[in-house]
Amino acid sequence: MNRGVTVALYAGGFLGPFAGGITTSMLPELGADFGVSTQVASYSLTAYLVPFAALMLFSGTLGARWGAGRSVRVAYLVYVVSSAACALASTYPQFLAARAVQGGANAFTTPLLLAAIATVTPPERLGRALGLYASLQAAGQTSAPLLGGVAAEVDWRWAFAGVAVVSAGLALAGLPEQMREPQRTHSTLRSAWRPHVLKAGWLAMVGWACLGGMSVLLALRAEETFGLSAAERGLVLTGFGVVGLLSARPVGRAIDRIGGRRAVLIGSVAGAVPVALVGTLNWLPAVALLWALTGISAQLVLTGVNSLVLGGDGPNRAGAVSVVQSLRFTGAAVSPLAFTPLYQVESWLGFVVPAVFVSTSAVLLLGRRRARDEPVP
Repeated sequence: MNRGVTVALYAGGFLGPFAGGITTSMLPELGADFGVSTQVASYSLTAYLVPFAALMLFSGTLGARWGAGRSVRVAYLVYVVSSAACALASTYPQFLAARAVQGGANAFTTPLLLAAIATVTPPERLGRALGLYASLQAAGQTSAPLLGGVAAEVDWRWAFAGVAVVSAGLALAGLPEQMREPQRTHSTLRSAWRPHVLKAGWLAMVGWACLGGMSVLLALRAEETFGLSAAERGLVLTGFGVVGLLSARPVGRAIDRIGGRRAVLIGSVAGAVPVALVGTLNWLPAVALLWALTGISAQLVLTGVNSLVLGGDGPNRAGAVSVVQSLRFTGAAVSPLAFTPLYQVESWLGFVVPAVFVSTSAVLLLGRRRARDEPVP
């Protein structure tokens, strides 16, 4: 592929994390504008992620049947319309409905782009390619809290206008030749629901819920404990994405050497430590630094899981990675619902419980396996 085609393919990784996390640092302002509590405003994350995760259970398979290029382009255009609807919403239910459409549209881009990367990349370089894609996802995640917080200082609706512009740009940028062709397949949903896929999906779900999903609780703690403004909260949250962005490609190269299984195990166990400390320390610089370092662990987990799923020669890689990504974002969707009540009882519980959960889940599932990876067949 030429450089322009490569940029168009990898840039798609930016959109989902960017729009999905845009409300993270603006929850108090969003709640005030619509007359709801900050906790209810946090459902704007869930409203995006639930349909996103639900549709990805089968969107990869359906998109491959319809033609990957066509599916991705239509999804980007739907994203433009739904983002504009978010910016123009006059009531909270309207806003949540538009967020749900956003999430549904993005379900038809992420798995198809990942499958395309696996198709055009030599197996020995797959980790690096997935690391590059992950760096674009991290860039979206990095810029979302910062831009959302800055926009909220003026009017949070400008953030969604920005999302619409990014979506339109991706729709116009074009796709690789391999994706512009119909390339319809006859893959079945059953071929995507194999035991190794479901295991990888569980690790992705727990990893994202207990690592990246902690951004919501950290935003609440940043306001309640440290008294930070929306822009300041966004700046603190941005550290996770910045370090994730900088570490994504080195992580990908490391995965080519050590394999996806070890990467997931190391990332899950190592990430538990800063998550627990972020919820217990009362020195803001240490909290910000530890949260940023968590981004490395998240990249190890997520890129490692993708490597395990896409490293084989199965008949439905788009469907398989679609299932894994669905479970990953299910974790992001349920994280605020699962851990916010613990935070309200004792703030430290909201961080320590997920830290224990993510580390023990990885050790139980991967700790006794042989060192060599077993890619999904």
